[in-house]
Amino acid sequence: QVQLLEPGGGLVQAGGSLRLSCAASGRTLSVYAMGWFRQSPGKEREFVATINWSGGSTRYADSVKGRFTIARDNAKNTVYLQMNSLKPEDTAVYYCAKGIYPTNYVDESRYDYWGQGTQVTVSS
Repeated sequence: QVQLLEPGGGLVQAGGSLRLSCAASGRTLSVYAMGWFRQSPGKEREFVATINWSGGSTRYADSVKGRFTIARDNAKNTVYLQMNSLKPEDTAVYYCAKGIYPTNYVDESRYDYWGQGTQVTVSS
């Protein structure tokens, strides 16, 4: 069983920065891809960013490309999402997820464990 804990959400003004972290317990994450997804009220959950098992490959949604950076520290069993130049439309509950495979995919069906989510609110 894997548990994913996501501290780091909060309230920030537009243009500000926030870093989310996702710490795992119960199993090493080092051989799996990891992803971040988000869900806004009234919308379906959407892909944000993903990183492969080694950290050598990353993919981003067009809406966050150039502003968000996903990274991982396998020694700490932790994945991060650095969010810069935040916009009000980035307001959502952010979820980290463990991939089923080492390769990073954008499709959420390729992820089998999910964190409880952390609220990020960007004020204008």
